[in-house]
Amino acid sequence: MAPSIWQILIVVVLIVLLFGRGKISGVMGDVAKGIKSFKKGMAEEEESPRKVERTGEDAVDVTPNGEKKDA
Repeated sequence: MAPSIWQILIVVVLIVLLFGRGKISGVMGDVAKGIKSFKKGMAEEEESPRKVERTGEDAVDVTPNGEKKDA
């Protein structure tokens, strides 16, 4: 059984009364910014190949208990 239009309106009115219009619009604005940022990041990833940045520091051996692997 699907909710009627009156049930949906009552729920919407209760949500607006509890949270207020300002808070709801602020949350929706934050969601929109997050979606835009995600899309921008995905577009940038597709445009350029992956880049590996080196810091200029030498590698550090983190093998436990002196177990050495042949490189």
